[in-house]
Amino acid sequence: MALIEYDVYKQKLRDMEPELEKISAALDIESAKQEAERLESEISQEGFWNDLARSQKVQVRLKQLQNKITRHEKLYSSWEDLVTLCEMGQEEDDADILEELKAEFETLEKNVEDTRMTTLLSGEYDNNNVILQLHAGAGGTEAQDWAQMLFRMYTRWAERHGFVCKTLDYEDGDEAGIKSAAVSIEGENAYGLLKSENGVHRLVRVSPFDANARRQTSFAAVEVMPEIENDDTIEIREEDIEMQVYRASGAGGQHVNKTSSAVRLTHKPTGIVVASQQERSQFQNKDNCMKMLRAKLAELKAQQHAEKISDIKGVQMKIEWGSQIRSYVFMPYQMVKDTRTGYETSQIDNVMDGDLDGFLNAYLTQLATGELKK
Repeated sequence: MALIEYDVYKQKLRDMEPELEKISAALDIESAKQEAERLESEISQEGFWNDLARSQKVQVRLKQLQNKITRHEKLYSSWEDLVTLCEMGQEEDDADILEELKAEFETLEKNVEDTRMTTLLSGEYDNNNVILQLHAGAGGTEAQDWAQMLFRMYTRWAERHGFVCKTLDYEDGDEAGIKSAAVSIEGENAYGLLKSENGVHRLVRVSPFDANARRQTSFAAVEVMPEIENDDTIEIREEDIEMQVYRASGAGGQHVNKTSSAVRLTHKPTGIVVASQQERSQFQNKDNCMKMLRAKLAELKAQQHAEKISDIKGVQMKIEWGSQIRSYVFMPYQMVKDTRTGYETSQIDNVMDGDLDGFLNAYLTQLATGELKK
């Protein structure tokens, strides 16, 4: 019996080889290696560190390239190791090796799929870190609880991928949940992977806040923006910003500042408002606000193909029925379904625990092939 299963896995590994070759071509590994060599040569030159802005950009780019090359080499090496393991186990007809082969093959399949996803990222800001802003829709406590559930879902997704999360702003709900929050997620391709999450998310469940246990529908909006450090095309003039300072309330009523350290910035040309109260320092909170403002302007510019910031007008997202990109149904059945791609799963607990890659992959695949519903 074991010999038959070994034959099955031998064929699976053979079938995987063309996919690995496609991934290698899509990632253009040879060009990445050549660019990495050029950058390493530049770093070794005298006077490289004199231009701090340039040296930082080079370092970031080199790290991205090295990560891409290393990840691809590990992927191919894992495949070769499994081919060897399969041949060795088949020769010895070893059931223990077969179990190891099954487990390792499952891991390899997931890594191949994750790497394939990154080949679909070709947008201008896809490699950047990402800023998510969440807003509870109408409905009071129910919607605010839903916004907090989404906040947890995205932070769990980030943890699964080894990304770093930093809360920029967090406004508690009146009784439970959150009215709004902003979080920065740092990691390679963070924006490209999460850009599909921009939109309204709909929840259907029996309300834990309703004594009569009636079914409720709630909405929350997620804004997804690339984090922009330096972009000459994103000009933010000091005279276009109105700054207000206030006392931070702190998440869960903790870390309440006695001084006015929280900051709210209004960008007058577009009407965009951003706020941060997570840091103890007013200067740090202002930095967070500028990060969010720059990200919002970049996203609006990308959406509307504007050439000047003065051309950008704020986009208002209606957080209501009919505008949702995805529905999460807990009752009377369990289902999460994306209205744009048609991708769905009944594993709702896994989704709420950060298992979003199926949705992200479906979106990126259809976006790349032009099949995505607008």
